[in-house]
Amino acid sequence: MIYSGKLCRELNDSIQEFGVNMMMAQVNSFPRIILCLVVFCSRGLSEENFTRLSSHSFGELSDGREISAVVLQNANGMSVQILDLGGVIASLKVPDSSGNFADVITGFDYPQPYLDGAGYMGAIVGRYANRISEGSFSVDGVNYRLAKNNGNNAIHGGLVGFDKKIWEIEYSIGLQDSKVILSTFSPDGEEGYPGRVEVNVTYTLNDKNQLTIDYSATSDKTTIINLTNHAYFNLDGHDAGSILQHEVMLNANRFTPIDASSIPTGEIFEVAGTPLDFRQRKAIGLEIESEDQQINFGSGYDHNFVIDHLKLGDVSLAAEVYSPNSGRVMKVYTDQPGVQFYTGNFLNGALVGKDGAVYGKRSAFCLETQHFPDSPNKPMFPSTTLRPGDRFASRTVFEFLTE
Repeated sequence: MIYSGKLCRELNDSIQEFGVNMMMAQVNSFPRIILCLVVFCSRGLSEENFTRLSSHSFGELSDGREISAVVLQNANGMSVQILDLGGVIASLKVPDSSGNFADVITGFDYPQPYLDGAGYMGAIVGRYANRISEGSFSVDGVNYRLAKNNGNNAIHGGLVGFDKKIWEIEYSIGLQDSKVILSTFSPDGEEGYPGRVEVNVTYTLNDKNQLTIDYSATSDKTTIINLTNHAYFNLDGHDAGSILQHEVMLNANRFTPIDASSIPTGEIFEVAGTPLDFRQRKAIGLEIESEDQQINFGSGYDHNFVIDHLKLGDVSLAAEVYSPNSGRVMKVYTDQPGVQFYTGNFLNGALVGKDGAVYGKRSAFCLETQHFPDSPNKPMFPSTTLRPGDRFASRTVFEFLTE
């Protein structure tokens, strides 16, 4: 059951007053026509499904464009707020071990900081997530130049990546879940990348306290693609301060070492005997001030870990994070070959977020599921090439529990 948010937003409040469930389906033979089916029900499953999803205005950008937000909620009270700007996860409320809810995602109360950059907080990043050395890569013998927006390197799709686009948005309500379906495109040559790329990203919240992100992309020319979400987490609450007591497990025996500019060297190292060994849970702060060269290069943890998949391409456990203060546990599953573990080393207190929260150094962490950084220039890494007729597809699941 899918419907267009823009068409039906104005109906939302009035329908809810009468206790109805609004189900919408796009008519295949008339792609510009949306069929709105209103089912009146004062009790039961239909009413429950309707409360799983709501939409509202998130405010305006400085140029007057209005930004929309969709809130998904499950039967347990967990909720996630998604923006059409950048596909941003603007809030994520989950219970602690005592049943108290907190927002565990950093972010802002209004849209402009997301457009201005703000560390890509909560956003979908692409066309190419993470770094490309010297802003240059070649495909089929043709060299392409990108904007250098991270020192001498390109990062996260360039100056105007997917995080700064206003995506088309649809909703879907199921019996045990609800979805936000986002779509956009990047024209041939945008930010220096070849090919017109069509992208779809679907957020699904179910009653198992799992937030699933499904990515899909096609191109009419051979290009490169690497998509992720750049959410910053603090399992004690977005405004709780340091995450150094959080305990992390990474399902990775290996990582891709970096140079002083955070570009992978092309080698793959074992984590054993290094501060990057998270095969067993350990506190983030335990070795983050180590004199190890890799820690110095990353100013803490900012490294790609090679996930130990039993079968390449299967959705496997990539990471687990536990907060001893709140009892919250987050598990991350993905079919991607890598995950970037970043400990907010460059947050400096300049960003003032929701409810006046100040995001200081190491007040949040990221687990960005991905292909490896600079893969287009590292032929030994898994390929990120996308050819016409092929489809990039990926899934990441964030699961929330308590201990």
